[in-house]
Amino acid sequence: MENFRKVRSSEEEMPLPFPDLPPDVVEMKVKEGSKIRNLMNFAMAQMELKGRRQIVFSGCGRAVTKTITCVEIMKRKLGGLHQVTKVRYKTVLEVWENQDPPPDGPAQNLTVHKNVPSICILLSRDPLDPNQTGYQPPEPQHEAGEDTSGCSTTGLKRQLPPPCEELLPKKLQVQVSDSPRGSGTTAGQLD
Repeated sequence: MENFRKVRSSEEEMPLPFPDLPPDVVEMKVKEGSKIRNLMNFAMAQMELKGRRQIVFSGCGRAVTKTITCVEIMKRKLGGLHQVTKVRYKTVLEVWENQDPPPDGPAQNLTVHKNVPSICILLSRDPLDPNQTGYQPPEPQHEAGEDTSGCSTTGLKRQLPPPCEELLPKKLQVQVSDSPRGSGTTAGQLD
């Protein structure tokens, strides 16, 4: 493969995996080189200024992480959004060209079909069916005056028990002898 270079790459077009979407729904196609700032400016303008009720973020391959990041930013900024996530595979077609073609023939091309992971995330201001696979309800809204700067305990599964007395650190005493040669012994004692 060292003598080949990628000439072009194309993704298989697939319909969105969400039934009953309005025909004018905005699909944010996130690419590996997309700037999150640009994606978010456009998406926020669609939801806030144009009053859209739903938006879809989609990405495949290395863009999956960036797609999820955009969704989490939007959920935090707008709040109250219902989410449905669908994961699937997409076929990507890559064409590679030989850099050292044989002297007596035409350049050889290599075509590679890759199956890469893909994600589609629907965000909606309107309630969605909570029984469908991949549904996440909106985050609970914080009340006015509630301190949100501390750590969240929503991820804890159970309360931690109070520390036991015998597990607390004990005071360590060190004795150093007064030997002039520095060959003194040290002894540690625990209370």
